Amino acid sequence: MSTEPARDPHETTPAGDPAGVVPRPDRRLLLEVGVGILLLVLVRVLVIESFHVPSGSMAPTIRPGDRVVVAKIGAGPVERGDLIVFDGTTTFARGAGDPSIDPGEQDYLKRVAGVGGDTVSCTPGGGLVVNDEPVAERWLAPGEVPCDHPFDVGVPPGRLFVLGDNRSESNDSRSHLGDPGGGMVPLEDVIGHVVWRYWPLARTGGLGD
Repeated sequence: MSTEPARDPHETTPAGDPAGVVPRPDRRLLLEVGVGILLLVLVRVLVIESFHVPSGSMAPTIRPGDRVVVAKIGAGPVERGDLIVFDGTTTFARGAGDPSIDPGEQDYLKRVAGVGGDTVSCTPGGGLVVNDEPVAERWLAPGEVPCDHPFDVGVPPGRLFVLGDNRSESNDSRSHLGDPGGGMVPLEDVIGHVVWRYWPLARTGGLGD
């Protein structure tokens, strides 16, 4: 009478496989996972990116602790009123603090007040004026003045003049008028447009320019 050899009670045998043979990983599955990871990396680098905002320089529009999504491509040209994130290494890093994005980085979040060819001015007690036209800055907090020191500047081609919505707490183009470049942000330093706030959940939504 034939008998089968005793098996280890802890041994597992995949259906249809000889005991002790471990199936090889599915190469197609590994390839699909790898492609998925690559696509996620490319989306973050080329299409959209998430940023944490620690400062109050853009309040009340964007408050400390907010997390926003920035569109890097496909958001169209930069226009007055746009909310943008830019690399301020060459324009803002020499001045006082107020990094508008993650601490330790030189990325800033500001609103575009003037584009190349514009003339931007402001007087205390008056308001922001662009190309001799008053600007209704509905985004300013109640009681916030458009400027506490006068300025009148021309924006060179390929540059941007940017301001924070919370003027009294913002280190923006006004703070660097005496620096090389006059506080004007080169277009090539723009990372993208701020399009969405996803945190906190109570204030999730689009950030229309």
